[in-house]
Amino acid sequence: MTAKLIDGLALSKTLRADVAARAAALTARGHQPGLAVVLVGDNPASEVYVRNKVKACEDNGLYSSYDRYPATLSEADLLARIDALNRDSRIHGILVQLPLPAHIDSHKVIEAIAPEKDVDGFHVANAGALMTGKPLFRPCTPYGVMKMFEAYGIELQGANAVVIGRSNIVGKPMAMMLIDAGATVTVCHSKTRDLAAHARAADIVVAATGRRNLLTADMVKPGATVIDVGMNRDEAGKLCGDVDFAGVSTVAGHITPVPGGVGPMTITMLLVNTIEAAERAANEA
Repeated sequence: MTAKLIDGLALSKTLRADVAARAAALTARGHQPGLAVVLVGDNPASEVYVRNKVKACEDNGLYSSYDRYPATLSEADLLARIDALNRDSRIHGILVQLPLPAHIDSHKVIEAIAPEKDVDGFHVANAGALMTGKPLFRPCTPYGVMKMFEAYGIELQGANAVVIGRSNIVGKPMAMMLIDAGATVTVCHSKTRDLAAHARAADIVVAATGRRNLLTADMVKPGATVIDVGMNRDEAGKLCGDVDFAGVSTVAGHITPVPGGVGPMTITMLLVNTIEAAERAANEA
């Protein structure tokens, strides 16, 4: 069998059209949604991500501000800038691109963002609220994965799901959202004794470790749904994920490609979170 491709590009286009319509409606009421993006240092991957985020805002009717600072920026100056953005009524979402230079405490920076503007969903208030199933914002990557399950009719209730990776950005929130949707969830990581055995028992596998070819065909149950969140490069410098795509796509029922799978959804859900923040602010006003 050949797995059905879950097309993140096509789905994100549909969702972005909805974002653009909602942004236009808010702008007509005098509340143009605004996202502030802050980049510190010159990490090439971060520069690409930030450029794509700013362009996505402009293409879909959102206002965006882009602050770019050298790696020598002090933690105090960054915190002062976040404080100013928290008080700026034109800004509904604040995104500080990670990773930050080593002398800046990223936890302190994330906690400085007002929870109602934390469109990344990383603030402890939002992370904690996710545990109760009532977050203001869901972290963008796992939120995008949930939209993929919905769009492709993947049954989550009662399904056995394995999440490989336990980061605060993807693994942990992904597990929480799957539990919330009624799945039975196992979280695997670098200390897991028999990863293959766990993966083989799963109806759904989400791989999010940043290790190329971590998931191979012999580790996948026939017909399973495989979501590849990894972003790696092969020997030729070509973009690839955590999943051995060629092998696994002969066994799985559904699979996401890299690129063109989860990646476009992450930025799309950032726009969705920003629109939701703007709609809340407009309704309060």
